[in-house]
Amino acid sequence: MTTITQTITPTTHDLGEFQVRRVLPSRHRRMVGPFVFVDEFGPASLPDGPGMAVRPHPHINLATVTYLFEGAIDHRDSLGTFQTIRPGAVNLMTAGSGIVHSERSPLELQDSGKPMFGMQTWLALPDGKEEIAPAFENVGAADLPIIEDGGAKARIIMGSLWGQTAPTTCHTETIYADIMLSADGAIPIDAEADERAVMLVGGDGALDGVPLEKYLLYVIAPGAKVSLSSLSGGRAMLLGGEAFASERHVWWNFVSSSKERIEQAKADWFEGRFPVVPGDPDEYIPLPEGQPKTVTD
Repeated sequence: MTTITQTITPTTHDLGEFQVRRVLPSRHRRMVGPFVFVDEFGPASLPDGPGMAVRPHPHINLATVTYLFEGAIDHRDSLGTFQTIRPGAVNLMTAGSGIVHSERSPLELQDSGKPMFGMQTWLALPDGKEEIAPAFENVGAADLPIIEDGGAKARIIMGSLWGQTAPTTCHTETIYADIMLSADGAIPIDAEADERAVMLVGGDGALDGVPLEKYLLYVIAPGAKVSLSSLSGGRAMLLGGEAFASERHVWWNFVSSSKERIEQAKADWFEGRFPVVPGDPDEYIPLPEGQPKTVTD
């Protein structure tokens, strides 16, 4: 059996102060489990000044997951949430029927160099749950299970892995973990999920002896029992979960099984019918006039 069935090279977007590497969606694959969008950003040190300044923007029919290795981000949303995201914690924002949020560097860090390194992923909501009520949760690093076995240490961000379960809400079967390997360390990759993929984000790593290149997404064969290892130490993200039977469409910040629902969301944002973000009401990202970078149709 071939362990790696697909290798996806990211599309890199240079934002000036840091790079964002996007592996999903791609021309070659739309989803891995519920993961319909996977961005890795940094590592970088943002210069003095505002730093990250992502103005309020909308989402529907998905959940965003933000996870940092380094740095800090202030999250605000139209539910009235204010949360500073810290390394090792997980921010889960469920858009459901519609939410607006902004992401900015904390004010106290704006006069100094700011490290920025992490992941932002979108999870498509399953059939029957796409229009659930918007919600937000932050699970601190201390509340996420950590498994350690010799030269391997893994923090379970979502779902059940290696006999432990994270408290993070899952709207469908989901696995997500941050794996840290010391020199000559190794860890088996659980085979229960329908779909799985690994991204190396630091150091070196290999799947069953096949060397991995940083920031590429390696899709693992269903049911294959594989091992992730490192010669000199490395860090990798494991993600996946239940395969979706129905298609998901992506346009800009909107994900849905219905193209008509996306058209409605576009009109609602253009006409100002989404709620505002308390504490950040004065700016917003306008609806793109042309074809946005995130589109699958």
